[in-house]
Amino acid sequence: MDGMRFEDLSVGQKARFSKTITEADILLFAAVSGDTNPVHIDAEAAKATAFGERIAHGMLSASLISTVLGTRLPGPGTIYLAQTLKFRAPVRIGDTVTATAEVTALDPARKRATLATVCTVAGKTVLEGEATVMVQSKE
Repeated sequence: MDGMRFEDLSVGQKARFSKTITEADILLFAAVSGDTNPVHIDAEAAKATAFGERIAHGMLSASLISTVLGTRLPGPGTIYLAQTLKFRAPVRIGDTVTATAEVTALDPARKRATLATVCTVAGKTVLEGEATVMVQSKE
């Protein structure tokens, strides 16, 4: 695998990934996850909610964090160990979500990194949290 090694990481490093959420994304996520909550897939039912329209699954946006960790920072070979999440705002069809991860701490003895994780839409935070990952070593 060609991801970064633990020794290549430093506090403050960042990476991001952006994706525009489509109706197909929501329907496919519902099918894969089994989460068929009407607020995600039924326009009529969603009109009666506080959001007034369909919204994307929170975990769909959160899954973009996994994309950053597994493909960019640290990248391939990274093992996701833990993640906290706080959902701050809904994501709607057509929104472009940008997931960002920033290294905040390194544990050389265990080859683990802690990263602040944030997803935004048009600069507004829609979710935030913290990830812990195990990173391959050069040793």
